[in-house]
Amino acid sequence: MAEGMKIRATMQGDVADVKALMNHIMETGLRKDAKTGQLIPAHFINQVTATLNGKTVLEAQWGAAISKNPFLGFKVKGAKAGDKIAINAVDNHGEKISGEATVA
Repeated sequence: MAEGMKIRATMQGDVADVKALMNHIMETGLRKDAKTGQLIPAHFINQVTATLNGKTVLEAQWGAAISKNPFLGFKVKGAKAGDKIAINAVDNHGEKISGEATVA
């Protein structure tokens, strides 16, 4: 895969606003290849974990119904400027995507 993830985290009062764009094809396994007529195998992110300075603040289980190159946005209360936000994702093939940002 190309670049895995872009993350931006900014403070809004006492809450960090985190936005992440993940680069992934997110195939459902239900779409057919136009040339061959064969089903394209399922390939999608199914686990997402976000941490703030190493402490888990978000865990999610996704399925095949998430769009290509998914966007994830969430807010973290109690964060401070300079804290580290990390997001790790694993797809159904075991491939990992991760990214990290400093709260601005």
